[in-house]
Amino acid sequence: MTAETSQTLDRGLRVLKLLADTDHGLTVTELANKLGVNRTVVYRLLATLEQHALVRRDLGGRARVGLGVLRLGRQVHPLVREAALPALRSLAEEIGATAHLTLVDGTEALAVAVVEPTWTDYHVAYRAGFRHPLDRGAAGRAILSARRCPTAEPACTLTQGELETGACGAAAPLVGVTGVEGSVGVVMLADSVPERVGTRVVEAAREVAEALR
Repeated sequence: MTAETSQTLDRGLRVLKLLADTDHGLTVTELANKLGVNRTVVYRLLATLEQHALVRRDLGGRARVGLGVLRLGRQVHPLVREAALPALRSLAEEIGATAHLTLVDGTEALAVAVVEPTWTDYHVAYRAGFRHPLDRGAAGRAILSARRCPTAEPACTLTQGELETGACGAAAPLVGVTGVEGSVGVVMLADSVPERVGTRVVEAAREVAEALR
């Protein structure tokens, strides 16, 4: 810490990061041990964060990330979209298919950026704001694959007709981007996805991840 920084704010942010990294929440004692402070300090931090809905405590007293964090996260979408657009444009033009960036929103996959190719006679209409379950469609399945194997090299997930009859999809997860869980993919009218498309999608996902770091 330096004279220009706030120790209390720093501790509050560390609490949020610790809670974000666990699925089962943390007790006051666990947080105090991880932060190296006494329980009274943790109680005050949690009370302040609860007032802003950034933290909630369950019936067992375990602290978890609150819904207020989701509201803040939605404001990040425009920034993420802007950073991803160059890679999506390149992908759409090269493959001749609709490219998209999809992020997790609760239990759903949400398309936050979509780029259609300019030179094709026809392509799949896919709009920003489109939602679907994480376990349907290439975009959501790619995200789930990264959850199951977070240390694995990103690979392309392929699907056929899961979201739209006659359309197939290819997507690869974003890897190594703190606070962002998503995928980059394409959707096209075809019987199957050519091998070169899968390779290019993985490259595009890496490009977007690099732009977001």
